[in-house]
Amino acid sequence: MTHFFIELFSQIAVPEVSDKAMSYYKSGNILWILEWLQIMAIPFLLLVTGLSGRLGRFAKRYGKNWFFSLLIYLISFVAFYQILSLPLAFYSGYLREHAYGLSTQSIGRWVANFGNFSMVILLTGAAFLWIFYLLLKRSPKRWWIYSSLTIMCVIFILTFVLPIWIDPLFNTFGPMKNKQIEKQILDLAAKAGMGDVTLLEVDKSKDTTLGNAYVTGIGSTKRIVLWDTIIDDKHPESALFIMGHEMGHYVLNHVWLWMGYYAILSFAICYLIYKISGFLLSRYHHIFRFQHLHDVASVPLFLVMINFFLFLQTPCLNALSRYMEIEADRFGIEITQNNTVAAEGFASAVSGHLANPRPGVIYKIWRSHHPSLGDRVDFCNSYCPWETGQPLKYAEHFKIDNK
Repeated sequence: MTHFFIELFSQIAVPEVSDKAMSYYKSGNILWILEWLQIMAIPFLLLVTGLSGRLGRFAKRYGKNWFFSLLIYLISFVAFYQILSLPLAFYSGYLREHAYGLSTQSIGRWVANFGNFSMVILLTGAAFLWIFYLLLKRSPKRWWIYSSLTIMCVIFILTFVLPIWIDPLFNTFGPMKNKQIEKQILDLAAKAGMGDVTLLEVDKSKDTTLGNAYVTGIGSTKRIVLWDTIIDDKHPESALFIMGHEMGHYVLNHVWLWMGYYAILSFAICYLIYKISGFLLSRYHHIFRFQHLHDVASVPLFLVMINFFLFLQTPCLNALSRYMEIEADRFGIEITQNNTVAAEGFASAVSGHLANPRPGVIYKIWRSHHPSLGDRVDFCNSYCPWETGQPLKYAEHFKIDNK
């Protein structure tokens, strides 16, 4: 019995960070700053140059009705935005990942995915902006309330739609090839009380050497998805802990917690924009070259304000995310009771993901939506309540005895 326990609970050391990983970490910090600057700069440029106003007038001239005018503007805006963002996106998503040996993606596949992503933005943007600007025009004093409710409806709908219609645009999803691991994962899902769930394998090895998994969807669209890069026939227990972690997100209702956070955030941001936008337009309309907020040319104005407030709330979002991740780790450890495999997985990710296991405080606050790998190894090494006869925090969720 003692020998068995030692196998399941041995102390795993946090690896030293390599020079290559530190280079990736430091360049990633610079890239993060550049990406935020770009997100803010492109709509700001469209706004202050008056180009958005001119695009708005062009759309009104050639659009046969309100919806087609909006669509013409949106096509022009998305094309302009994607062209300007293309160099940095290509560097961060293709060149840099290949330079560090983290990508297996062909340039043709990267271009196709970039095009598909642009099309998704265009279609979803057209549907949402049509409703948003209709509310803005019909209810100039209460649009922020109705828009907040609309955003929540969109998020809820996309939770259903993403797994079925959007995710397959980028990768191929199918049944697991390894039926033995599939059975073990489904048994674990039953133990987690997830009931009837679809288990799928996705061909991410076409894109990356990294590994990941997730649980997505609600109700009939509920599914467990594994990247084929994490499936190791020789060490299936590693996939089981990863899936235990992902099941934790679902069982602990983290999806609903996210929705609650975004509901509060959307109301707060919409209200702040409502209070600020009128002042900005009245003072700078001669620069913006449009007179009314319900003019579709105001899209960049809204984007600048939205992105600014999203940036300010980043530490809160990251803190909530880190909390949920560590609780999902706890759930995964409790349901598998295999600390060593969990710790080994996080330790191997230090080199496999070129990660800095002990980043600084500023990184944790502004960039870290997961606990650091060093912290996660430490947690796996120390959290073992059954060793001292302590109760499991999430035992009530398990459908069989955990002894």
